[in-house]
Amino acid sequence: MSSPVLPSRGRVRPLGLAQVTLTGGFWGERQAVNATATLAHCESWMERLGWLANFDRVADGTTGPDRPGWPFSDSEVYKLLEALCWEAARTGDPGAEAAIKRLTARIARAQDPDGYLNTCFGHGDQPPRYSDLEGGHELYNTGHLLQAAVARLRTHGEDDLVRLARRAADHVCRTFGADGRAGICGHPEIEVGLAEFGRALGEERYVEQARLFLDRRGHGTLRDIPLGRAYFQDDVPIREAEVWRGHAVRALYLTAAAVDVAVERGDDELLRAVERQWERSVARRTYITGGMGSRHQDEGFGEDWELPPDRAYCETCAGVASIMVSWRLLLATGEPRYADLVERTLYNVVATSPSSDGRAFFYANPLHQRTPGRPADPDEVSPRAEGGTRAAWFDVSCCPTNVARTLASLHGYLATTDDDGLQLHQYASCEIRAELPDGRPVAVDVETRYPESGTVRLRVAAETPGPWTLTLRVPSWAAGATLIEDGRTRQVPPGLVRVRRAFRAGELITLDLPVEPRFTWPDPRIDAVRGCVAVERGPEVLCAESRDLPDPAALDALVIDPGSAPRAGAGGALVRALLPTLPSTLPSTLPPARPGGDWPYLSRPAAPPGDAGWIDLPLRPYHSWARRGPAGMRVWLPASTPHPEGE
Repeated sequence: MSSPVLPSRGRVRPLGLAQVTLTGGFWGERQAVNATATLAHCESWMERLGWLANFDRVADGTTGPDRPGWPFSDSEVYKLLEALCWEAARTGDPGAEAAIKRLTARIARAQDPDGYLNTCFGHGDQPPRYSDLEGGHELYNTGHLLQAAVARLRTHGEDDLVRLARRAADHVCRTFGADGRAGICGHPEIEVGLAEFGRALGEERYVEQARLFLDRRGHGTLRDIPLGRAYFQDDVPIREAEVWRGHAVRALYLTAAAVDVAVERGDDELLRAVERQWERSVARRTYITGGMGSRHQDEGFGEDWELPPDRAYCETCAGVASIMVSWRLLLATGEPRYADLVERTLYNVVATSPSSDGRAFFYANPLHQRTPGRPADPDEVSPRAEGGTRAAWFDVSCCPTNVARTLASLHGYLATTDDDGLQLHQYASCEIRAELPDGRPVAVDVETRYPESGTVRLRVAAETPGPWTLTLRVPSWAAGATLIEDGRTRQVPPGLVRVRRAFRAGELITLDLPVEPRFTWPDPRIDAVRGCVAVERGPEVLCAESRDLPDPAALDALVIDPGSAPRAGAGGALVRALLPTLPSTLPSTLPPARPGGDWPYLSRPAAPPGDAGWIDLPLRPYHSWARRGPAGMRVWLPASTPHPEGE
């Protein structure tokens, strides 16, 4: 069965990509843009920058220290390959199939006879193999190669890509196995690649190698660096860790592998450790958008409650990795809280990154942009991960290909089955044609304009012999949801709602989720946003943009009236806001600091700002910010009064 994640056991089982088809709507449109624009865009940039030619130069014996790209540029080719494999299977697109074969042939020529495959080490005047495990990314690259091979194997069968990946995996096992070198990679990824490759091939030794890498980490195996070993998650064994720390993408890729190994080995202790880390990290180190990573210096997690909106890093890749972890935990446990986080992260991180045409991307996803960014040149590589506008390509361009492979396989994250029926975890217009474990077919069509509308209609497309259970997730924010089935309407609380019976063909079940705008208040321990309020609408976080203000400079000083509930507005919401009267000009020079003068610190509270009157301030989905051009933006809005008592 074709699925990005296919554990051998678990509370629920993923559907194959051939069993779910997006039929338009929010995610269907984005998946189509990914197919028609993003995939070719990524290949074009990698060709232009010489990242693809790196493989040719290794094969031709002409590579050397002048190799273009970072040591991990090989991984971008592999992530693109994975996306192409899912896309070719989804649509049968001959262009995607041709690209797979074209890229595979170039990669295969660069593979050494013993299976080693890398364009930055081990050839000509390059550094020796595995001479920089902290920063060389050799095993990281191989992990992404294995994930591409998993996509090919599950959608097409064994071919040249799968065979070269097998040789690479065998080389890793020989080199780093129980009798080999006791090393680990500074950037986790080989672990999740080996675990899934082992499952796809039925090769236990690959899963065992993933376990070895997991158990070696956390013992100071890697060299210490100024950022500390926590950057590599090499400070505390994964079974003993209480929370995610260090580089966010590294931490999350490692955790995804830990879930895989725990499930395959029946290792309940390891699974409980991951659940414990998820709980605390989500409760104290995760942004309202689902974004993870609050520090720019290490692209990493901060301490508990360290969630500054204007310095949020929230790398797009960390959002993808967070989904990888939560989806695996959902399959293992069936608990809806994991699907809740997947939904939040999909709408507010993954959907935020690409431009509407699929040819520019956000790398970092801050929750407050104080000044509009400068328009990015579509023909230039951006040297910065954060800039306030989407860039066509980055010097470190891991995020575009990560978005590409996620969108190409997104329909595999919507629904599951168990011994009793079908579970729908994410809401999108789609057709589901599944089979229960006992062989009975289940066919359901989903019609919805979610998240614009909270109405989700599920029509039984064909009769299934005997009773079965349809399970729907009611998001944690959806108090007051209703279900209409068999002519009856009933309220359903957040969590899982189950309908069990023999369904008739053509029967309609309707779930109505309340997507009216609502205020969300931060925990007071998050100092950076104390006294502020955010507005959400269904699964979408909303934001204010300077383009919607009479004076764009007022964005930093506006105040929201929390006593007046947010109202539905075109594409988002309206809130009652007070805009201060700002001076038309600022002095060209500031006098020496003195109390009460031109100095941002006073001996007594400042006088209230001048009142320009209350206005209805439009808020837009965060995922759409800067699509109209550079803009200031903020998610957390200062409240004119404290949290209303009783809320």
